[in-house]
Amino acid sequence: MLAVLQQTAEGYTARYERHLQHPVAKVWAYLTENDKLKRWFSELEIDLLQEGGLIKFDMQDGTFEELRILELRWQEVLEYTWGEDQVRFELYPETGGCKLILIEKIRQLTDHSPKDLAGWHVCLDVVEDLLEGRTVHERKERWSVLYPQYSELISELTQAR
Repeated sequence: MLAVLQQTAEGYTARYERHLQHPVAKVWAYLTENDKLKRWFSELEIDLLQEGGLIKFDMQDGTFEELRILELRWQEVLEYTWGEDQVRFELYPETGGCKLILIEKIRQLTDHSPKDLAGWHVCLDVVEDLLEGRTVHERKERWSVLYPQYSELISELTQAR
């Protein structure tokens, strides 16, 4: 299921929701422990896991972008800057597992927005695959299917204004 994309007073939000058959602690580890984080988002590394702390984004050219942790509630919320935008992960215990919500707060939609939205979608698919012990492959193929769908979603939203 695609993210729900909505216009807000500050710009837009994209909301992804997944119901995972794993406890909060196990899912939290994939968001905050570098050895697990690297398995689904190899460019990210937690530098200092606390509010005001840093996550480093490896730009693959020898430089790093610093992402500031805006909110951290252990095994509940991890929110950080994402360029001009923000990314927020929320975890809620459920019977037999937990609910994972990813909210990207987007100030302005650009040509790059559908790429990011499809990328986050694939990242969540990969986290689920890793948790389930499935082999992770075909990330680019998954992204290639999702990218036009997110382009269309953005187009429909902006034409409706």
